[in-house]
Amino acid sequence: MIAIMAVTRAQIAAIEPLIRPYVRRTPVVTEGNLVFKLELLQHSGSFKARGAFANLLTRQVPRAGVVAASGGNHGAAVAYAARKLGKPARIYVPTVSSKAKIDRIRSYGAELVVVGDRYADALAASEKWAAESGAMQIHAYDQEGALLGQGTVGLEFEEQAPLDTLLVAVGGGGLIGGIAAWYAGKVRIIGVEPALAPTLTKALEAGKPVDSPAGGIAADSLAPKQVGQLMFPLAQKYVEKVVLVEDDEILSAQKELWDRLRIAAEAGGAAAYAGLLRCSFEKSERVGVLICGGNTTAVDFSR
Repeated sequence: MIAIMAVTRAQIAAIEPLIRPYVRRTPVVTEGNLVFKLELLQHSGSFKARGAFANLLTRQVPRAGVVAASGGNHGAAVAYAARKLGKPARIYVPTVSSKAKIDRIRSYGAELVVVGDRYADALAASEKWAAESGAMQIHAYDQEGALLGQGTVGLEFEEQAPLDTLLVAVGGGGLIGGIAAWYAGKVRIIGVEPALAPTLTKALEAGKPVDSPAGGIAADSLAPKQVGQLMFPLAQKYVEKVVLVEDDEILSAQKELWDRLRIAAEAGGAAAYAGLLRCSFEKSERVGVLICGGNTTAVDFSR
């Protein structure tokens, strides 16, 4: 067992071999100076599997098993990891969660509870259940295990491609926090979040995590009330800026990813690509774009 002490590059390097037997090394696709990392090909359909396994493998799981609240991707990841490790799991999701994500959670055999309109409602219900049952809470983004697991995305990307800049979608911030901890200033990190869910933008303006609107096309993955307490100092130190994108830009990014690369990304998974058009880069600059999730039914295979 690894003692999780801090969200640092050294700790991410230590967690990587522990979760390696359980997660995929996702591929990259290079087009000119753009490098796409296809984390939507990860087990359970998103990067979240990394943090789920990091949590389950470094903590003592009680007989009651694990409980998680999620917009969908984290729940699917916890359900998948729990099944692989033989642990019971109960997942709470809000009504905004997509059918694709709900179906995926159910496919892994977890007990699923749909409650409330937004992630915050599901989180409150999951915390109540954890207190009543003794189940272990696996937070979607504000636990050290989550940041360390997600940080292995950065570890892999650095091994696969040299970068000057990396665009990362932001919800609760576990992904960008872990990646920022890994690179620790070695590349420019740019966050991308929906204009209707500007959680990190509001936090950076206020100097601390604060409540923010939680709407938009990517509300089932990029719309918590606040960014995490653990990721915030990392964002302050290592995230150069945050770009806000409109829903129509995210939808256009989804369509362009399909047309250009035949990648079927969910709205949150395509957000970083949407942010690419909001930024200017030097001609020689190597820019990474993280496609972080693919739990969607957006592509019609009926014909």
